[in-house]
Amino acid sequence: MDSLTLFCTGSLLAGGLFWFICILGSAEQKGKRAVNLSGGSISKDNVQDKYDQYWSFFRRPKEIETAEKVPDFVDTFYNLVTDIYEWGWGQSFHFSPSIPGKSHHQATRLHEEMAVDLLNVKPGSKILDAGCGVGGPMRAIAAHSGANVVGITINEYQVGRARAHNKKAGLDALCEVVCGNFLEMPFGDNTFDGAYSIEATCHAPKLEDVYGEIYRVMKPGSMYVSYEWVTTELYDENNPEHVEAIQGIERGDALPGLRSYSDIADVAKRVGFEVVMEKDLAKPPANPWWTRLKMGRIAYWRNHIVVTVLAWLGIAPKGVVDVHEMLFVTADHLSKGGETGIFSPMHMILCRKPETN
Repeated sequence: MDSLTLFCTGSLLAGGLFWFICILGSAEQKGKRAVNLSGGSISKDNVQDKYDQYWSFFRRPKEIETAEKVPDFVDTFYNLVTDIYEWGWGQSFHFSPSIPGKSHHQATRLHEEMAVDLLNVKPGSKILDAGCGVGGPMRAIAAHSGANVVGITINEYQVGRARAHNKKAGLDALCEVVCGNFLEMPFGDNTFDGAYSIEATCHAPKLEDVYGEIYRVMKPGSMYVSYEWVTTELYDENNPEHVEAIQGIERGDALPGLRSYSDIADVAKRVGFEVVMEKDLAKPPANPWWTRLKMGRIAYWRNHIVVTVLAWLGIAPKGVVDVHEMLFVTADHLSKGGETGIFSPMHMILCRKPETN
């Protein structure tokens, strides 16, 4: 092979590798590229160990029942998965009903805007995002409503990502992000004109604790809406396939335990809320939310090869390969949960804090 042929072949391979790794398979809203995958706040050398510790958590059921250990467990999870979520999913870490003629991104934004519309807040109002992640919903809601949104996330790495995205979007004047535990929020009583949580309170060991804390920081008369992860009336705890799917969702999404749809309103009432409306947004006539997870095997292996190559080259932490594999397996459990109707990620409850206690 002469030098010119060798040069052309090498250039073609290099260009193809760059396209394969840096461009192919990126998220709809490119907040992360494959070459920048990391373990969040976890040092590169410790990602594999942290992943192993995360997975072993579920081999010790008594620790899952120990509420004080759950926040650290959830924090570790989001250090491991945040970059992969941004790269492969986008900046909004939640589901939404599929809408004919709309992209996933457009359907997601409409789902987020509906949440703040239910709060009936005005421009300039101060509202809480309990479990804000990297702030995708926060930015959509602030832009749509003109409200000032304060988000809280337990993961320090996500705080940095959210602030960077807020600034890039020109919304940092409306969006504030705080690092903290939504079970013990650093806000005074009766602070917010409204509050929402989008597929976030499922990480709380006890729903009463997070609902009670949200109730505390809301002003009397204000509204709270939550999209909850639940098992539905079709779930049969004596069906091994149902149990396998639900446990797979819990393991792969850092959940101390999924709750039944029938428990949500009772919990809200116990902490003092008036329940205004309750509806499973995943049920017909809504189109299936899990179609987005039906990524073809070719697409999955393409992304997995990217992650594996980057880890082999030392660009990405070695443990990120296992994390990516875990999320793919979890996507399969989520799809089964949706197809069988035993699981919903968008059981919506709208509550009001009474004017007087």
